[in-house]
Amino acid sequence: MDRREFLKVTGAGALTLFLSGCGINAVSGDKKAGAAPSAGGAEAKPGGVSNGKKLKIVVLCGSPHKAGTSALLADKFIEGAQAAGHEVFRFNAAFEDINPCRGCDACGMNGPCVIQDAISAKLIQKLVDCDMVALVTPLYYYGFSAQIKTVIDRFYSRTSAIHRKKSMLMATAWNSSDITFNALQEHYNTLVRYMEWQDVGRVLGYGCGSRSAIEGSEFPEQAFRIGKSL
Repeated sequence: MDRREFLKVTGAGALTLFLSGCGINAVSGDKKAGAAPSAGGAEAKPGGVSNGKKLKIVVLCGSPHKAGTSALLADKFIEGAQAAGHEVFRFNAAFEDINPCRGCDACGMNGPCVIQDAISAKLIQKLVDCDMVALVTPLYYYGFSAQIKTVIDRFYSRTSAIHRKKSMLMATAWNSSDITFNALQEHYNTLVRYMEWQDVGRVLGYGCGSRSAIEGSEFPEQAFRIGKSL
């Protein structure tokens, strides 16, 4: 199936799937709550997303700081998910040998990729086999970090195989204005629609420009609760 045909096939039903997903709104405050669409409310019953099934979860981290603010959200989400019995694989893109998609189309959207790096060797099969993908990023110029965007672009080699997963977004930023996460969320929303993912929640860490700032906020606990409630 070529790219044009694939887009025709996936586009029709994707919006319905996105709008009907079981979401967990983990953004607090009146201004911030409006930024994160949700269908399930701030709290979810344990097992509500997995229906009691043990999930295989891939956590993609895009921060170049091992003890950074978004890394803490990943830590807490993983802690909660593992406490609930789920299997988690973490990929720290900034500390792996990864390369950007060349757009050569040798994979035909169904692999293998001509680039033999950590994405090919360690990650791509985990993405194919998983039930859920969690994207974790610091906000860089109102979007994903280059490290995690590199991984997202490489989804191309297994596009159809990475479709129809559950997903979530966790991000942190220095500023806390109304526009802070708008562009990032639009990108994520479009990715969810195109990949026919089910968005199960997001944690948007406004005003978290330092480790001490996020440690004193509610966001790490929100990430833990989402993981635990899966």
